[in-house]
Parts: sequence; structure tokens; C-alpha cells
Amino acid sequence: MKTSNPILTVGSIALDNLETIHESRERVIGGSTTYFAMAASQFTEVRIVGVVGTDFTDDGHAIFNSKNIDTKNLQIEEGETFGWGGKYSPDFSSRETTFTNLGVFKHFNPIIHSEHTHTPIVFLGNIHPDLQLNVINQMQGDTLFITDTMNLWIDISLDQLWEVIQNTHIFLLNDEEAEQLTGTSDLKKASEILLSKGPETVIIKKGSKGSMVAGKENLDNIPVFPGVNLVDPTGAGDSFAGGFCGYIAKYGKTNLIDAIIYGSAVASFTVSQFSVDGLRNITMNDIENRANIISKLLTENIII
Repeated sequence: MKTSNPILTVGSIALDNLETIHESRERVIGGSTTYFAMAASQFTEVRIVGVVGTDFTDDGHAIFNSKNIDTKNLQIEEGETFGWGGKYSPDFSSRETTFTNLGVFKHFNPIIHSEHTHTPIVFLGNIHPDLQLNVINQMQGDTLFITDTMNLWIDISLDQLWEVIQNTHIFLLNDEEAEQLTGTSDLKKASEILLSKGPETVIIKKGSKGSMVAGKENLDNIPVFPGVNLVDPTGAGDSFAGGFCGYIAKYGKTNLIDAIIYGSAVASFTVSQFSVDGLRNITMNDIENRANIISKLLTENIII
């Protein structure tokens, strides 16, 4: 049986204040690395690169010390952990950032132990492109780079972001980011522009409308898991990336559509509960069951 490849990931680790129509909580575990690692560790070993403050919670440390998560590159610095506050509109169509406290993340310098610089798969979470480039430059050997981004970096660090994209094999972003980055609302044209900049594959997430993949495989409207009661969308994209990358680590990248399906399956657990609660107790069997349902929907759509 093939052994899964490990994944190295860099991103934010946070203590969030979240408010939705369902619930409000303060100082809950969050950050792109957290959601990604909890999702991807269902498939393989995840090596996290990040920083937390001395105020980071016991619950957070327990998550990172759980099965399949390696904390050798996790820095603990004197001060406050990065904090973010988000308030969602009642229909979840918009989100207001109520505060951002960089804390120890302000001076974060990713340092990767030499034994991890040959990790075959690297996921660059949606942090500043300079930090993503820092990690790219530390890796050695044949590395598959999978990158996420967000609208903030498109606004303030576009040149550095394009440099990251040039070094990326698989680029993940949502439909709004694709339009902002390329200047076109035609997602097919947007994907062609992005592919011309270096990536082998571009995956555009369209929320409840599913995803599209462009590159060696081309398919629009890969569906999401149906009938989920949306409780908290925080971390959905990072969980999707975790399931997507985890599938590749376990099964290879010969079928990216299946990887997208597994990413969507994992994300459906995240959004159905508050904060990271939806990822705490899921099993691979739970993920496979939902992936099979999405696959069936995709097959039926193709037949129609």
C-alpha cells in the first residue's frame, strides 16, 4: 500500500472573536493553518509552520499535538497570539472585520528545520506573499507548491503575489479574487490568464455554486455537499484546501476532480458547526461518505 506523502504548511494561527446569527464566542481557535492542519491530518502527516504567543490556549496546543500534526516548526513567542474578529450578516452574504491584532505574528519569520526542507508537498496559506516566498526559497528538491491567497494581498502586494503565483503548481482562489486579480468576471478567461502566469492548475471556488478546475483537467460546477445548515463559514476555504491537499498527499494528483470533491466534503463539516468544532471528531469514513454523495451528484449532472 502506498505511503502518504507529508505536507508542510505555513499560515496564520489565531484566537478569533466570531459572531454569527447563531452564536457569538471570544478567543476561539482559528487561523488558516489551524483549519488546514485539522483537515489535512485526516489523510497524512502535516508539518505546520507558524507562530503563537504565550497566551495561546491549552485547547489550541492540544489540537496541534494531536495525531498526524508535527509542531517542530511552530514558534512560541512572548506576547499575544494573532487575533481577528469577524461579524457575519444574518444571511452570511457579507462579513465585517471588527478588529485585527497582529501580536507576535507582526514579526513572524518562518524558520523550517532542515529535516523538513525536502517535504514533497507545501501548502502556502493566505498570508503575506513575502512570507510565502520566504518558505518557497527555503524548500529543496522536487516540491509541489499549492497556494491560496486573499483580496487583501491583491490590493497591497500584487507584485509579490504574482511572483508567488509564478512559483506555484496549483493555485486556489475564490471567484471574487479571480475577478479582482485578472480584471474579468468570466471565470474561464480568468483561469486562462492565471494559467499563463505559471501554474499548471487553477481551481476557482464559487461558494455554494461549487468549484471549477482549469489546466490538464477542465470541469466547471463541481458541486458542494448538499443540504448543510450553515452555522459559521470561517475557515471553509482553508478546510477545503486541507482536504484537497490531503487527498493529493494520499492518492497523488492524477485525479484533481476527486481531490476537489474531498476538499468540499471536508469543508461541509467546518461550516456546519462553530469555529473548528466541525473538524474535531470527524473520521475518514465520514469524509468518504460525503465525498461519495458529491461524486454521485457530479455524475448525475454530467449525464443530464
